[in-house]
Amino acid sequence: MKIVVIGGSGLIGAKTVAILRAKGHEAVAASPRNGVDSVTGAGLNEALRGAQVVIDVSNAPSWAPDDVMAFFRASTTNLVKAEAAAGVQHHVALSVVGTDRMPDNGYFRAKVAQEKLIAESGVPYSIVRATQFLEFLGGIADAGMQDGKVHLSTGQFQPIAADDVAGFVADAALDTPLNGIADIAGPQRAPLHRIVGQYLKAQGDAREIVVDPKATYFGGTITEDSLVPTGAARRGSISLEQWLARAHA
Repeated sequence: MKIVVIGGSGLIGAKTVAILRAKGHEAVAASPRNGVDSVTGAGLNEALRGAQVVIDVSNAPSWAPDDVMAFFRASTTNLVKAEAAAGVQHHVALSVVGTDRMPDNGYFRAKVAQEKLIAESGVPYSIVRATQFLEFLGGIADAGMQDGKVHLSTGQFQPIAADDVAGFVADAALDTPLNGIADIAGPQRAPLHRIVGQYLKAQGDAREIVVDPKATYFGGTITEDSLVPTGAARRGSISLEQWLARAHA
């Protein structure tokens, strides 16, 4: 089966392509690096010719609210139009757990807009919402910096390894379209400040963490369950401890 992975050279995309190829599928890594630009539409029709499934794991180069909204609107509009013309049977998109529960976060608002375009496109689809990646823990700490200290919320957190995300995305692509949303998360749940603190300690990072219930998450207000699944979710198998051990091997 031909499966085109938009954003196929990125963190999740490259891993997903490798999994699908190992299963014997024709997985095509499509990105601006090889002439396929979903934002402008360049190369899309050619890349999607003969494809049964399209996976979109692309991401905006800028997370400024207006930029990220423009990216996902343009990219998704072009994708679903090209998919309809090519007869694609399944659109799989990677989104974020809780994206509809943090309206003051510009990135999350853009993902809500993306999901709406997909659901209204007429192309059968599956949206996989993932919790934050373990690979992003350092960036989350950096984003919480104030006056030389890391300010982090007490809200619950359940990060997932990129390897697990890619596996779930590949599974979704090979399954029947959900025409709905599925949540995936890591195997462990704990307060955000505690998980990031464990990561910083393992990295030998001596920055002090300030536990602040009012701390925002990339500008968004966090409640107890803003960033974790509130219903059924598939759980990855790679724990924080296992991921840290691999990173330091």
